[in-house]
Amino acid sequence: MAHSLSDRDVMTVSPHSLDPQEAYLKALVQTAQAVVPADLALADLRHRAEALLKEQTFPSTRQEDWRFTDLSAMLALDLGGAEEVTASESTIAALRLPETAGAQLVVVNGRFSPELSRLQGLPGGAIAGSLRDLMNRGLLPQSWGDYLGQASGSHEVFTALNTVGFADAVVLWLPRHVVVETPVQIIYLSQPQATPALVQPRALVVAEAGSALTLVEDYWGARSEAHCTNGVTELWLGDNAQITHSRIQREGMGTFHIGKTVVTQGRESQYGGTSVGLGARLARHHWEIYQTGAQTTTRLYGLTAIANRQHSDTHSLVALSHPHGTVEQVHRAIVDGRAHSVFNGRIVVARAAQLTNASQLNRNLLLSDQARVDTKPQLEIVADNVKCSHGATVSQLQADEIFYLQSRGISATQAQRLLIYAFAMEMLDKLPLASLRSALADAIAQWT
Repeated sequence: MAHSLSDRDVMTVSPHSLDPQEAYLKALVQTAQAVVPADLALADLRHRAEALLKEQTFPSTRQEDWRFTDLSAMLALDLGGAEEVTASESTIAALRLPETAGAQLVVVNGRFSPELSRLQGLPGGAIAGSLRDLMNRGLLPQSWGDYLGQASGSHEVFTALNTVGFADAVVLWLPRHVVVETPVQIIYLSQPQATPALVQPRALVVAEAGSALTLVEDYWGARSEAHCTNGVTELWLGDNAQITHSRIQREGMGTFHIGKTVVTQGRESQYGGTSVGLGARLARHHWEIYQTGAQTTTRLYGLTAIANRQHSDTHSLVALSHPHGTVEQVHRAIVDGRAHSVFNGRIVVARAAQLTNASQLNRNLLLSDQARVDTKPQLEIVADNVKCSHGATVSQLQADEIFYLQSRGISATQAQRLLIYAFAMEMLDKLPLASLRSALADAIAQWT
C-alpha cells in the first residue's frame, strides 16, 4: 500500500523558482516518497535524509566527483515510482547460481519477494528476509537501528535519495561466530513498465564478531527500456568477521545504474570485494570502505567491459584510521566503440594508521580509437611509517602479441579475443563461485 503524503512530507516544486537540476531532484524525492509503505515509515531516518537533500542539487559535471560523468540525459526522463510486481519462476530460475541453492534472496523492483526466495540453506541463528516483515514481526535484534543508514557516506545525494524512499530492504544478519557455508545470492530484478521507473533496492548485511559469509549481489533486468536503478548496500563487519563479496551488474542498455556499497570493518576483519560491470547505458558504482579497527584487511578487485556508447564510472574510497591496515585494490577496464570508462580511487591514510600497507592499480585496455578513459588513482597519506603505492596504465592491444599468436596458427580475430579474455580473467578469477566465473568468462569471450 502506497504511503499517503501529508503536506509536510511533500516538497513543492515551483518551476519558476528552481533551476532544472534542483527541480528534478525535488521531483525525484517526491517520486521516492510516494512508494514508501505506511508500515515502513522510519520517520527519523528518512527526515534526516530529506534534510540532507534540501542542501544539495542534482549532480553535474561542475562538481569534481562528477566531472567525467554527465547525467544530463537522465534529466530527460520523467521517472515514476516502481510498480509492485512479481516475476515468474522461469525468469528467476535462469538467474539462480547453483552454488547458492537454498540461500537466495530475490528482490523485484526494489521489493523483497518471499515467494521466489530460498532461505532453507541458511544456518540456525541467521536472520534473512524483508526489513518490513522482520520489523513487523519483531524478529530483528534491538540494535538494528544502529546499523541501517548509519554508515559514513550517507550524505551523498543518491544515497540520501535511496534512504528517503526505499520501499523495502533485504536484511541478512549473522550472530557472533555464525559461519554461512553456502554462498548467499541476492538477485535484484528490475521489471520494465510502461513509463520509466526509479527502482531503489536496499540491503543491510551485518556480520557480527567472528562470523563469515560469501555474498553475491546480481543486478538484472529492464532490457532496453528507459529505467533508473539507485541501489545502496551497507555491510558491517564485526571484529574478526569475514565477508567475500561479489557485485555483478548486467542490466539492460536503457538503464541508468547508480550503486553505493559502503563497508564498515571492525578490528582484524577481512573484506574481499569483486565488482564486475557489463551492462547499463550509464553505470556508476561508489565503493566506500571504512577501517575502524587495527589489523584490518581490505581487498578490492574490479572489471568493467563496455562498448558502443556505454559509460561506466567507478569511484572508491578506502579510509584507514588504525595501525597495521592492509589494502589491495586492482581495477581493470576494457573499452570499445565510443564507450567511456572512469576510475577515481582514493586511499586515505590518517596519522593514526601507522604501518599501513596499501596498493592501488588501474589498468585500461582501449579497443577503439574513439574509446575514452579517465583515471585518477589517489593516495592521501598523513602517517609517516607506511608502505603505499599506486599507478595507472592505458594501452591498446599490441601488434607484436597478435602477430605472435598468428604465427602459431591463430587468426587475428581469435588472437584479439584471446588477449582480451586473458586481460579480463585475472579479475574474474577473484570471483569465488565457479558458475559465476564461467558465465562471465563466456560473456567476455563473445564480447568482441
